[in-house]
Amino acid sequence: MISFKQVSKQYDDGTEAVKLLDIEVKDGEFFVLIGPSGCGKTTTLKMINRLIGASSGTVSINGKPIHDYDIHELRWGIGYVLQQIALFPHMTISENIAVVPEMKKWSKKKISARVDELLHMVGLEPSTYRNRKPGELSGGQQQRIGVLRALAADPEILLMDEPFSALDPFSREKLQDDLLKIQRTIKKTIVFVTHDMKEAMKLGDRVCLMKDGQVVQIGTPSEIVSHPVNDFVREFVGMQKLNPDWHDLLTSAGETVLHGQQPVPYTMPLNELLERISEAEAVPVEKNGRIIGMIHRSNLLRRVAQYVKEGGRFHE
Repeated sequence: MISFKQVSKQYDDGTEAVKLLDIEVKDGEFFVLIGPSGCGKTTTLKMINRLIGASSGTVSINGKPIHDYDIHELRWGIGYVLQQIALFPHMTISENIAVVPEMKKWSKKKISARVDELLHMVGLEPSTYRNRKPGELSGGQQQRIGVLRALAADPEILLMDEPFSALDPFSREKLQDDLLKIQRTIKKTIVFVTHDMKEAMKLGDRVCLMKDGQVVQIGTPSEIVSHPVNDFVREFVGMQKLNPDWHDLLTSAGETVLHGQQPVPYTMPLNELLERISEAEAVPVEKNGRIIGMIHRSNLLRRVAQYVKEGGRFHE
């Protein structure tokens, strides 16, 4: 879907923002760019829709270099969400969401149906919210509208540059949950920039950790945790050791889920469990020859995210 081949960006003052990037983002993937400030993650994101031009190398979408696209065609096919969402204050919520569909000459009936569909998707009743102004909404609600505006014209790609970082923790977590629910429904290709490892672990199908303009490691959240390639990754993730006590994550086992799956032992260390569950949505757990429950990937990754947030200490 999106590829970077030997891509670099050097500014006029000699600063190298990114160096020889080779990245492949898969169709329908939630791909997270993370790293310390100044590592090049936002520059990488902005090169996808040509807000920043590459100095060398090739960025392509669906096998076609982005410079071969008409700039308007390129950007109409890419939704873009920023930390400062900048809704138009004089326009209603419906009008804000409809900006790009109107530019693309959609019919009023189609636009109205799309606005209602999107508002329902994030739990905002259209009859209540479509005619309100942005100033009447909370920060979290405004950010939801910003995401919907980016999705309104049904783009193939969604770029998100630290979209939730200015929100309070409760609103941030709710929006993360909303985004995951939306992604399960619409299956867009999402490239998401964050500095928050907890957020990256929760959201990403794969995570790309960057440092000094270069890729250090790309992998699933469990791969990053279980097999850090060097001390930088290990320290950035904050996973110097893992607590093997994960029994409270067990849920009841269902026969349909267990069919054909090899159970893991109750005593399996968490490092090994992370590697195993990277290959399945859930795994059955065995104790004394009996299946006692299931471990689900989403629950386990939430536990890992909690570990990161609390500096290496799980709740007992």
